[in-house]
Amino acid sequence: MAFSDHFDPVSAHYARHRPTYPAELFTWLASLCREHRQAWDCGAGSGQASLALTAHFERVLATDASAGQIGKAMRHPGIVYRVAPAEESGLETASCDLVIVAQALHWFDPERFYAEVKRVLKPGGVIAVWCYGILRVAGEEVGREVERFYHRVVGPYWPPERHHVETGYRELPFPFDPIGEVPEFCMAQSWCLAELMGYLRSWSATGACLKATGQDPVVALEQRLATMWGEGERRVSWPLMVKAGLNTRKLPSVQVDGGSEGIIPPDGSRAAPWDSSFCR
Repeated sequence: MAFSDHFDPVSAHYARHRPTYPAELFTWLASLCREHRQAWDCGAGSGQASLALTAHFERVLATDASAGQIGKAMRHPGIVYRVAPAEESGLETASCDLVIVAQALHWFDPERFYAEVKRVLKPGGVIAVWCYGILRVAGEEVGREVERFYHRVVGPYWPPERHHVETGYRELPFPFDPIGEVPEFCMAQSWCLAELMGYLRSWSATGACLKATGQDPVVALEQRLATMWGEGERRVSWPLMVKAGLNTRKLPSVQVDGGSEGIIPPDGSRAAPWDSSFCR
């Protein structure tokens, strides 16, 4: 699957106006992990989820195939950013305690990406993927105008992969042992009209519409909403659809002297069998 950078034209809006994920989501994910040494945020965009992971993990690797997105990502001493495709991360084998994909799985080659996840996750490591669909804006009249913009104005410009977001990733494979019952999570913001318009300009479909027509489609919507918005802010929310699972793959082993088994570590060297005398 060839990479198409749908977000480079809107990367500045993406970095400034995308909503933040709830802190409770990352607390829950961290509680599932045995260790908290390293997490990989794949398809990290400008780092919204990466930044949240730093509260729970010693090191966060954030990758994205879009150089434009990585170039505008939020810097933090606990995050290492890298331009890399999801299917070829460059990470060491069995090096991650957690892998997350936030609003990006639909852009990947599922079979190759999942093979990479199974390689880089530690045995018993956790993978979580999630997406959010169309926003909900307080106020029936305003909400109806935003839905019209999504479906009718920029609707023809959504890439085909957007279908998987609209169906909550139900049609995409997830070849991992599911983790019990996933709590319900929701993003919510209190936004003024300008903030909402900035978010709509971060959509790939909005950027594609602007490129095709030469006109910013948000301008006309902003003019219509200005007459009905009123003073102050409105609640904007997005329900999250989350899948989480465990990596049950075991590290390969090899027969060593004495007939016992040693584990082949990430660097490929052969470890000596366990010697209990070191514990005395």
